[in-house]
Amino acid sequence: MRLADTLRFARDAALGYPLRTALSVLAMSIGVAAVVVLTALGDGARRYVVGQFSSIGTNLVIVLPGRTGTGGFNPANVVTTTPRDLTIADAAALRRASAIRRVAPLAVGTSEISYGGRLREIMVAGSTAEFLPMRNFELIQGRGLPDGDWNSGGAVAVIGAVVRDELFGTEPAVGKLIRVGDRRLRVIGVLKPIGQGLGMNTDELVIVPVALAQAMFNTNTLFRILIEARSREAIPLAREQATEIIRQRHHGEEDVTVITQDAILATFDKLLGTLTLGVAGIAAISLAVAGILVMNVMLVAVTQRTGEIGLLKALGAPARTIRLAFLTEAAMLSSFGAVVGYLLGQLGALGLRLAFPIFPAYPPDWAVIAGLTTALATGLLFGVMPARRAARLDPVQALMKH
Repeated sequence: MRLADTLRFARDAALGYPLRTALSVLAMSIGVAAVVVLTALGDGARRYVVGQFSSIGTNLVIVLPGRTGTGGFNPANVVTTTPRDLTIADAAALRRASAIRRVAPLAVGTSEISYGGRLREIMVAGSTAEFLPMRNFELIQGRGLPDGDWNSGGAVAVIGAVVRDELFGTEPAVGKLIRVGDRRLRVIGVLKPIGQGLGMNTDELVIVPVALAQAMFNTNTLFRILIEARSREAIPLAREQATEIIRQRHHGEEDVTVITQDAILATFDKLLGTLTLGVAGIAAISLAVAGILVMNVMLVAVTQRTGEIGLLKALGAPARTIRLAFLTEAAMLSSFGAVVGYLLGQLGALGLRLAFPIFPAYPPDWAVIAGLTTALATGLLFGVMPARRAARLDPVQALMKH
């Protein structure tokens, strides 16, 4: 048999039993579609989280109050160690470090904002002039916080786009007086719309000088200290210098946790990458089930076509040709099912992106290639047994059964 004859033999065998063929193709397509959609979900989650962390700024180092240890809970620490709060003076001391480009102390709280009879709850972030460029915030109106003494902030505020729209509508916001809590503040700037990010909607944020925020919330402590290293290569040195400066200021106690943006990104990237591999493995199980179905279908085909096989062998067709014919049919079913599954999977991923526009649910190339390859390999693997059984049929007995 020539190659064209073998392909025709496999095609006619598949088209001769449409229900059987449709079931095989459906099983294989469901397996491939599952791989594509689930890996699109997993990799989409990874891209989303990495993108969110990348959007908060570059070369960031974050100082948190309190020490996060890895040695487990030690009851003695409860009595002997009293973590000191982070203060504005701590943040100011970090500016002398050679590897640090910018420092932004951060105090956070919630309050009510009102203007012209309109009232709503908002989040207040107290910081300095360097906070906006560190977080990649842009202004569409006015200017940012003034660059002055951190311990004596003016009664000014930079508001988010949603706050501007809800309080002022089409009126110009810059220069207007608003009330935040029990303080009257003048609006000096409006942030460019950014949207939701890392659980906080920055469009609903009000940024005020850090000293003013501490006075509003009756505290002298900081929520965080944000540090921007001079370059990506300087991040480890900036972390070391920040840790050492705080340790010296806190009388030799290392009672803060200093984390880097790169470390957070690497952890999430690894975690969600492993999750993607896991869901891909789970989805691949359905390909094995599809392969078993292909094998059963092909075994039935051998039984139904014993006469045709006997005739071919009687005419001199060698066992290798018979095996090739049945393997070609299995490959056809698997390939067609894989292509249909790929298209269904891409359609499912498109549906996810349309339903959740902020979620980049694109299947990774490796998952698509692995899914298609596994589908074809599974079909061929499970097609070997039926092909060998057909090749071993005795031509005389096959013709007699027919």
